Amino acid sequence: MNKRALWFVIIGLALLNLATFLFFMSKESAPDESSETVAKIGKTEVTREEWLAQLENRFGKETLEQMVNSRVVEELSKKYNITVKDETIDRELDMFKASSNVTESEGLENEKEWGKQIRYSILLEELLTRDVNVSEAAMKTYYSENKAQYVFDDAYHLSHIAVKSEKQAEEVIKELKAGSSFQALAEEHASAPEHQGDLGFITEDQTSVPKAYRKAAASMGAGEYSKQPVKTDKGYAVLFLNEKINGRTYSYNEVKEQIRRQLALEQMEGEVSVKPLWEEAKAEWFYGQKD
Repeated sequence: MNKRALWFVIIGLALLNLATFLFFMSKESAPDESSETVAKIGKTEVTREEWLAQLENRFGKETLEQMVNSRVVEELSKKYNITVKDETIDRELDMFKASSNVTESEGLENEKEWGKQIRYSILLEELLTRDVNVSEAAMKTYYSENKAQYVFDDAYHLSHIAVKSEKQAEEVIKELKAGSSFQALAEEHASAPEHQGDLGFITEDQTSVPKAYRKAAASMGAGEYSKQPVKTDKGYAVLFLNEKINGRTYSYNEVKEQIRRQLALEQMEGEVSVKPLWEEAKAEWFYGQKD
């Protein structure tokens, strides 16, 4: 499975985690609260019990399946003594952030949860490919032929406030100096909804944002806002640098295991799934046999 496919899996898991949180947060309510009214439309009421039933119908099966999948992977990883180092998780997360444009509103604000999903995906891949042989020569050839995949430019996690005039931008900077929050000013001063907020990570060669943004970001430190208005072809902007990831080239030894898993998965038929592992882990669940 290539890295793009892997991250679709991880994003899906992260979204399902949100559903899990909402589902179980509601399930923790006291029994005598089941008849509590949670919404009212005219004279019609929606009770907590009705709401919970809808949540279970909509998310129950997927949530339970995710929980079983997680336990299966954990149990079998212990059985085969498979572990994932923190540095591996950090590297994969940095590589993802530096090569994608995921924003905080899409889940990037909780890196701890992303780290958990990365760990889960690596453990799953290791379990599925533990009996697949990939030669050192094949891995080195892949690295040599695809080295560009492991070369990353500096990446900047930017937020911006785009306004029409230089005077407006100067006013924003003045308020920032006085202690106002960047997000609050974005909502107040931006000339249009699309001209405020989180841009995700950008790189030097990215053309989806003004070149002036990339130039200004290179001179900023994490946690800083631009001290001067940034001129663009559509007006002016004030930038905030949330995080910077220094560019680097990953060596063969650093990504060797990642390459091994990828090549091993390509030798296997079908999609990456926990399905083949349920039987070995003797997993059973409320919905009967897993398809």
